[in-house]
Amino acid sequence: MLVTRDLLPGKRKYLYGLLLFMLISVICVALSMTGKDHFDFARREVLLRRIGHEILLQSGDSTSRVLPVKKIAENEYQISFEHAFTFQPDSLVNTTQRLLAKDPLASDYIVNVLNCANATVAYGYAISKNKKDDIVACIGRIQPLACYMINITFKPGGITTAKNEYLLGALLFVAFAGFIFLRSVKPREALPESQDTELPVSRNNDIFTLGSMSFDAETRKLMINGKTIDLTRTETRVLRIFTLSPNEAIERSRLQKEIWEDEGVIVGRSLDMFISKLRKKLEFDPNIRIVVIRGKGYKLEISS
Repeated sequence: MLVTRDLLPGKRKYLYGLLLFMLISVICVALSMTGKDHFDFARREVLLRRIGHEILLQSGDSTSRVLPVKKIAENEYQISFEHAFTFQPDSLVNTTQRLLAKDPLASDYIVNVLNCANATVAYGYAISKNKKDDIVACIGRIQPLACYMINITFKPGGITTAKNEYLLGALLFVAFAGFIFLRSVKPREALPESQDTELPVSRNNDIFTLGSMSFDAETRKLMINGKTIDLTRTETRVLRIFTLSPNEAIERSRLQKEIWEDEGVIVGRSLDMFISKLRKKLEFDPNIRIVVIRGKGYKLEISS
């Protein structure tokens, strides 16, 4: 028995060392793959800038600048221009196909030409490695002179997919080894339930209790005294942010960023409109209200 007890600390040290070694290996491989990944994406940005240059030349503009290419999402880039220009869709399609053929990771992509003023799509098409899946329309129609931005979204693949799959597999293995090792560790004692009883909001997955109301974020519904109130997708997103921080001031800029940033356009008055609609739907419980914090934002007040 004494011999067994003496061996346990050594075994734990060995397992700790093994887990640390595997984690370091995963990080090193990820960094080496990321370096190659960054080079390929930098080369892609040069090609995208060349596309903008040729589009301007085709429109008769040889003096204005192509602005720096922006990476607006993991696989989406934006080409913008200094001045307004006009373009022919067939020339744009041919130019992107010819130049992006030099990018081995750009076999499938979608191109959208957006109006600068309102971000609406003026023209778009999709190119696929399988030519029969190409979607190209309105060839031959010259687009009017205007301020345009060109967004190009690439299908995830190549080195990025390989890297993600490798990292996922390696991390799962490390997690499994850690789970086997930590099974023998005594878990910490759970906190007494009394510590949570004074919170104004209780949560069960995506179902929240707000005073006498129940808020289901997944089905986008408010329920009180057997009455069900439907919420829009945006109203649900706004209310969910409030319920995660009850009785705390939340800045307008944070609400706008978290709700509308993915859509690319943030309209200040839209937030006020949705707050007003939420107030009407929350007025069934007089203990719940959304108040304005002057110079900062809003706060969901829940009184007992």
